[in-house]
Amino acid sequence: MQVLRVRWQRLVDASDKTCPRCAVTEEEVGKAFEHLKRSLAPVGIAVVLETEKISEAAFKAAPLESNRIWIGGRPLEEWLAASTSSSACCDACGDSECRTVSVGGETYEAIPAELIMKAGFVAAAEMLGGPASSPLDSTGSSCCP
Repeated sequence: MQVLRVRWQRLVDASDKTCPRCAVTEEEVGKAFEHLKRSLAPVGIAVVLETEKISEAAFKAAPLESNRIWIGGRPLEEWLAASTSSSACCDACGDSECRTVSVGGETYEAIPAELIMKAGFVAAAEMLGGPASSPLDSTGSSCCP
């Protein structure tokens, strides 16, 4: 069985708390993981979820590393042709500018399960050979020459 790793990291302070956007993303990552796991098992792909805590010191040095997701070793935004930016956060993050993801004209502070699943399915398609091994020719026709 092939393995698709989903990795998510976020700031967790000394009181074991995180900010609201990371708390929501945590729920969404869990939903996406369960859905991907069920959906991809029949095609021979096991999905593994890894979560990491970023210390306050590491967060202060690089706040945009918090609430970051990788799928199959590549950033979520790479799978979705998305971009990242930042916006003011709160709670555990203090007044830091924290990571946002923009895709399809929408900007997300908390990453919805749908985006995580979409990136996971694109990654899985690539693992299974993707369009390059499709029987279609360059015109999209499946007709034999």
